[in-house]
Amino acid sequence: MPVPTHVFDPPFNIVRASHVVLDVTDLARSRAFYETTIGLHVEDADSDAVYLRGVEERQHHSLVLRRAHQASCRRMGFRVGTEADLDKAAEHFSKLGLPTTFVSQPYQGRTLHVTDPAGMQLELVAAMERRDILLQKYEHYRGVRPQRFDHFNVFAPEIQSSLDFYATLGFRLTEYAEEDGPNGRIAAGWMHRKGNVHDLAFTNGAGPRLHHFCYWTPTALDIIHLCDVMATTGYLPNMERGPGRHGISNAFFLYVRDPDGHRLELYTSDYQTMDPDHEPLRWSLRDPRRQTLWGSPAPRSWFEEGSAFAGTETRPASFVADVVIAS
Repeated sequence: MPVPTHVFDPPFNIVRASHVVLDVTDLARSRAFYETTIGLHVEDADSDAVYLRGVEERQHHSLVLRRAHQASCRRMGFRVGTEADLDKAAEHFSKLGLPTTFVSQPYQGRTLHVTDPAGMQLELVAAMERRDILLQKYEHYRGVRPQRFDHFNVFAPEIQSSLDFYATLGFRLTEYAEEDGPNGRIAAGWMHRKGNVHDLAFTNGAGPRLHHFCYWTPTALDIIHLCDVMATTGYLPNMERGPGRHGISNAFFLYVRDPDGHRLELYTSDYQTMDPDHEPLRWSLRDPRRQTLWGSPAPRSWFEEGSAFAGTETRPASFVADVVIAS
């Protein structure tokens, strides 16, 4: 498959992955998990929703938990540069015939809801209410000491078309996994806006579904500390994969599942990618160092389980990737 060409002058400016809105079936239980175990800070809460953020973040929230009868991913949020970018985005998506509408959301400025060509539910904002930074208020450091929201990874049924579409919006490919041979297909791709390895990644699979969302942590030791906390506070079954180091991104990682099964990555130590001549790195789909630099493959749940987008039909993948799965 062809590697998408980077577009340096996209139709509007997406700055970064910003926030995620999750539907959860037990709001109190989910709040306890993210606040007490993971260590996110609750900024506001009521009987229907909880708003949380990391200690480095000045925006009001980066995670919204909504009370619902069924767990799902409600929206993936991205920040754009200006209010004018919101209008440019609305015009651009409308010309493409994609569902687009402005809505009012608590603690956010004007908010644009968009459904992308694959069916993913997006939310674009230029501004949120501001809050005092907690970075040097160390009394707020708990759990894995999450600093900031970093990225999304989604199951995409048509990898190539998703990569090509987001390339037109200025997302830039940094690394990708591809089948070997002259007609090898890309089975996963990592794309960024903010200058690290990714804001948005695509994994071959039935979708669209949210594979995981991620928070950046200060050090690998914070992730190891979280493993100790979860293993001794009743959350051992929620630890799905890791700790370890990815070959792709070089990041030290841990994947956990929240009480509804939503997958969260805790992540540190990737690298910068903002130079305009940065070339994407290719990985063979069969390279054992790709998933984990130390050669440990991911479990089957990693390739099969994810969070559906509310109101979006899940379609089978266009091809079955020959990946290494832990026995």
